[in-house]
Amino acid sequence: MTDYTTVAGAVSDASGLRHLGNPFAEQRALASGSALAPLGDRRVLTVSGEDRLSWLDSLSSQALTRLPPATPTELLILDPQGRVEHAAAVFDDGATTWLLVDAPDAEPLLAWLQRMRFRLRVVVADRSDLAVVGGTAAALARVPAVAETGIPVIWRDPWPQVAPGGHAYAQPLEHPGADRDWAEAVVEQAELERLIRTSAPGALAGLDAVEALRIAAWRPRIAADADERVLPHELDWLRTAVHLSKGCYRGQETVAKVHNLGHPPRRVVALQLDGSDSILPERGDEVRSGDTAIGAITSAAWHYEEGPIALALVKRTAPVDADLVVETAQGPVSAAQQVVVPADAGATASVPRLPRLGRRTSAG
Repeated sequence: MTDYTTVAGAVSDASGLRHLGNPFAEQRALASGSALAPLGDRRVLTVSGEDRLSWLDSLSSQALTRLPPATPTELLILDPQGRVEHAAAVFDDGATTWLLVDAPDAEPLLAWLQRMRFRLRVVVADRSDLAVVGGTAAALARVPAVAETGIPVIWRDPWPQVAPGGHAYAQPLEHPGADRDWAEAVVEQAELERLIRTSAPGALAGLDAVEALRIAAWRPRIAADADERVLPHELDWLRTAVHLSKGCYRGQETVAKVHNLGHPPRRVVALQLDGSDSILPERGDEVRSGDTAIGAITSAAWHYEEGPIALALVKRTAPVDADLVVETAQGPVSAAQQVVVPADAGATASVPRLPRLGRRTSAG
């Protein structure tokens, strides 16, 4: 575990550096490119071997067989019913595919990939010897190459652009993530320690700041926003993580049916919370419309410009213009919702309607 005791004001836990005493200033520094964030809640897996990209293509929601080197993308591993089981950011350097994974998902994903190797020429490895740091692409440009590659391994988040084969449900005039500049770099542990030891005041930021910027951009994350039954459609994750016209993979039938013929049963909403009592909801806190429970908080944070904000998964049929209330352990919090995934998302196929056949009349 990385030691932050030498950093003035550092507050850390098992997941890493939470903040350095001023999360709002850290958010500004991250957004402007003047700070980097050690991402102790991210892990690195690698897949090497001649068949690595076609193998990952066959297992996941993303088209990867012809992925050009250094092209950032992401993949989902779905269960047979199309529910999200694993997620990973993807960067291929021409010889190795790097998967950047939320820490709680790393061991399960590694074990699943190991079971699926069969006789293909692939080698899956846990790279706990490496670390991940985040920031703007320009801020990460000074991060040195990983020794074994000779080039920097930097994944630039494609969100919220619609990737080839993807589809966007959220249709605001200006997506709040449109100007978000976010990238993640793989570094040697020694480089991370050097960064922590030598960074000037204000040049480091914690995970609380990272999360606030992510939530404000409506960016889904498996460790925060997914439960055991989430579909990618519900989080608008078809944008960057699903290729709707690629070959077969586990869960594809459900993905296609929901997108083309049905509607996702839930939808993610962004919430602007009443901050007058300084109460921030916890993950799982119930969201209500009047006396009816319609969903639950998935993530929440204090944002340096917007105040308290959250993402929540609610029923598809929940009214889009209703005032909502979040039930927290400290009391109710009023919330105004902004539609991310609309209630009519899906049903994109133009299926011709058959004319109703009238009763034949007999001649004569």
